[in-house]
Amino acid sequence: KDSKAYFHLLNQIAPKGQKEGELRIDINMSGFNETDDLRRAESMLQQADKLGCRQFVTPADVVSGNPKLNLAFVANLFNKYPALTKPENQDIDWTLLEGETREERTFRNWMNSLGVNPHVNHLYADLQDALVILQLYERIKVPVDWSKVNKPPYPKLGANMKKLENCNYAVELGKHPAKFSLVGIGGQDLNDGNQTLTLALVWQLMRRYTLNVLEDLGDGQKANDDIIVSWVNRTLSEAGKSTSIQSFKDKTISSSLAVVDLIDAIQPGCINYDLVKSGNLTEDDKHNNAKYAVSMARRIGARVYALPEDLVEVKPKMVMTVFACLMGRGMKRV
Repeated sequence: KDSKAYFHLLNQIAPKGQKEGELRIDINMSGFNETDDLRRAESMLQQADKLGCRQFVTPADVVSGNPKLNLAFVANLFNKYPALTKPENQDIDWTLLEGETREERTFRNWMNSLGVNPHVNHLYADLQDALVILQLYERIKVPVDWSKVNKPPYPKLGANMKKLENCNYAVELGKHPAKFSLVGIGGQDLNDGNQTLTLALVWQLMRRYTLNVLEDLGDGQKANDDIIVSWVNRTLSEAGKSTSIQSFKDKTISSSLAVVDLIDAIQPGCINYDLVKSGNLTEDDKHNNAKYAVSMARRIGARVYALPEDLVEVKPKMVMTVFACLMGRGMKRV
């Protein structure tokens, strides 16, 4: 609860840069001596963020000792940085220890890329009062009557009823103005954190957002793949870059070099090419390039919500969202 054990754990598992191609990540232990528990927890989570592992808990969750969320936090640390030597002749599927699914992480990244408040650390628990969902409706141009919305702090008596009212309103907006398919989904399902039904709504929200982005790029008409690919290649060429893409299925995208070059073309000089690997790339090289590309895309203001794995594995739909968001940033529309 005092975060001190977490500080030691992060310092122990952080990559030391001793393996070939491994980037060193230094954990700042200065927050260890912070006297206030909440501030110490926040400092610890800032260090966890360096490892890409801040999700699931807030400082208050750490201090209060919330068992489920702290377990998810530790499981995620173990999954990403097991700090163990793989036994010989044994294939271990580390994904079995995943704290959240890849789909859930994509949705969470998307929400946070839009600046929702509060920050979404745990997909289901943080949507149970529907405040984030209602903010997402506004992002997809569905008007929200905030006079109907209950906001925290909620009263001790009847708090859950206030949250349930928000959830009912969120489902109502989805069925009518948004015209989503929400058959069999009620406010109680969101309030209960029903995973399947919550994901059904969130998926439709993200899909509508993506369609809106494409329409904005196409001046009211959906920008198809050819339009986006053409813009990407023209922008790369005009910036003197040697990379290009044939389509969103182009296997060369797995290196993330075209994405990195495009970011540098949009905001010249922002890329540190010393951190970018080229030539014959290992899988680790590709993952490191992808992580850097996604991080820098967000840093220049592109609301990229795809995961590094989507680039490495060249998932066409998610690759399209990366280039579409960068196109929007390049055209100053998103």
